[in-house]
Amino acid sequence: MRSERRIEKLSRALRRTQPDLTVVLENIHDPHNVSAILRTCDAVGVRNVNLLYTAEAFPKIGKKSSASAYKWVEREKFTSVESCYDSLRAAGFTIAASVLNERAVSLFNLDLNQKIALVFGNEHRGVSEQASLSADICFQIPMYGMIQSLNVSVASAITLYEALRQRIKTGEKSQPRISEEEFERLLAEWVKK
Repeated sequence: MRSERRIEKLSRALRRTQPDLTVVLENIHDPHNVSAILRTCDAVGVRNVNLLYTAEAFPKIGKKSSASAYKWVEREKFTSVESCYDSLRAAGFTIAASVLNERAVSLFNLDLNQKIALVFGNEHRGVSEQASLSADICFQIPMYGMIQSLNVSVASAITLYEALRQRIKTGEKSQPRISEEEFERLLAEWVKK
């Protein structure tokens, strides 16, 4: 019976997966921030995250701090903006970078129902100039206080939940986003984890 409940839970998560929504983490220094972002990704059904590290070492993600999200969220590593963005564009993603600049539109005016990769930058430097200029869209989270920045894990969570909200509102979330063949393949893999 316990095995059946586990398979039911795995199946439910896979049916709600969002293969057309991904995250790029550029040079995020603190592994606790990376872990928190992975947890949020899992919570909204993002199954693939791109780790773009050109100035920092790739983070060592702890099992405890990620609450096992590392098991359910695949990570692809890149060492250049060009290779990361080329890979995403080849897969059909629009690239949206979180930055404070004159090109940035409000997060709430961004269409997050499309196939989109959300780029978040280093805790101190933000998204690099190259990653920002090479993005298709720049966006920012509206802020009304004196401080014009959020912790990167908080900014990621706000953005991912806005994507989920938009998808639920338009009914997109209720539709399976992976083929039955892909579902069966992933379920077989997940059962072994």
